[in-house]
Amino acid sequence: MEHCLCGSEKAYEMCCARVHEDLNQATSAEDLMRARYTAFARRMMGFIYDSFHPVCRRHQNRREIEQWARENEWLHLDIIKCTYSTVEFKAHYLDVHRQVQIHHEKSAFKQLNGTWFYVSGKVPS
Repeated sequence: MEHCLCGSEKAYEMCCARVHEDLNQATSAEDLMRARYTAFARRMMGFIYDSFHPVCRRHQNRREIEQWARENEWLHLDIIKCTYSTVEFKAHYLDVHRQVQIHHEKSAFKQLNGTWFYVSGKVPS
């Protein structure tokens, strides 16, 4: 059994895989955040792009996102705080120089026709 990379302690098939197969399976902002992290770690660029809210998707540079995901080795995810539509997290990774980095973000999510999407992220001050 392969544990899910999102840190849930569940098997991948019972966790993020279901969301990767069908975006509608994310039942909360946290579900989608965990699935996005796992998609970065698994280099699932189609899922990353498709999980952006349609209003902001066209403003995303798919090549830059893919390059960032591919050049880093994703280590683990810490969920700091969740509300109905936000998730604060720390994603730990090794950069291209093999230095440990932490991406700390407070992400905003929004539902559209019952499906959760990523809208934006800010680095907490």
